[in-house]
Amino acid sequence: MIASRTDHRRGLALTITGVLVLSPDALFLRLLELDPWTIVFWRGLLTAAGLAVGLAVFGEGGLVHAFRAIGAAGVVLAVLWAGNAIFFIVAITHTTVANTLVIIAAAPMIAAALSHLFLREPVEPETWAATVLAFLGIAVVVWDGLGRGRVIGDAAALATACFVAGTLIVLRRARSVNMVPATALGGLFAAVAVAGIASPFAVNAEDALVLGVTGLVVLPIAFGLITLGPRYLPAPEVSLLMLLETVLGPILVWLVLGEGASIATLWGGAIVVVTLGAHALIRLRNAR
Repeated sequence: MIASRTDHRRGLALTITGVLVLSPDALFLRLLELDPWTIVFWRGLLTAAGLAVGLAVFGEGGLVHAFRAIGAAGVVLAVLWAGNAIFFIVAITHTTVANTLVIIAAAPMIAAALSHLFLREPVEPETWAATVLAFLGIAVVVWDGLGRGRVIGDAAALATACFVAGTLIVLRRARSVNMVPATALGGLFAAVAVAGIASPFAVNAEDALVLGVTGLVVLPIAFGLITLGPRYLPAPEVSLLMLLETVLGPILVWLVLGEGASIATLWGGAIVVVTLGAHALIRLRNAR
């Protein structure tokens, strides 16, 4: 029992710290004056480098052993992370931060649906109800985006949510394996995927500073901790904690840059956040 409580506290500390570190990421992206592909290239490359250094310093068994240990599941996870990284940048540069984070927040519900369709995992009635309500909230946000010319960004955010859902499934099925190396590999995959259309040398000093902070500090720490957290926490609790970014991200952008959200986005976001929060609390109560 003591070990279980210790693991739970460790999972809470890892996940909450990771989410808090990640929350200003959207704000940093708003400060960049670069095309999406150049941002993806440098974020992917720097994140891979930052995580590799962390694994070399703090990992057990050496860097080569860490990457070998992820196996085929780790390679799949890396591909999913790369898709997440690419579509997230497309979303954030073509729609509001609030729209992006609200739509991505539905990833746990998408993961539940995908698990049922492809893995034949049973889904509880409350999860189906939460999925329907979450997609209702997303529909409100996307419908508002259609009238404001944000369809590309909202569609990219939905694609990001699907990639995140895939990563949640892989992390759950390979819980015993440290998948931080797969996250680093995903960053490298993203950089390679866009290298031909990026302009990596068209970066001024200010953009280089922001990219350095996000790529070498924010993303390696946040993704490393968030990847480790689910190894010690039940999925509903992870989903509940991840809602912190959905709330904090748009607030930080609004406070610093004055980028607000439309009434429709606020209503849709409220539906998604309240639904996912209530679902996570119900699942946690049932689990206990």
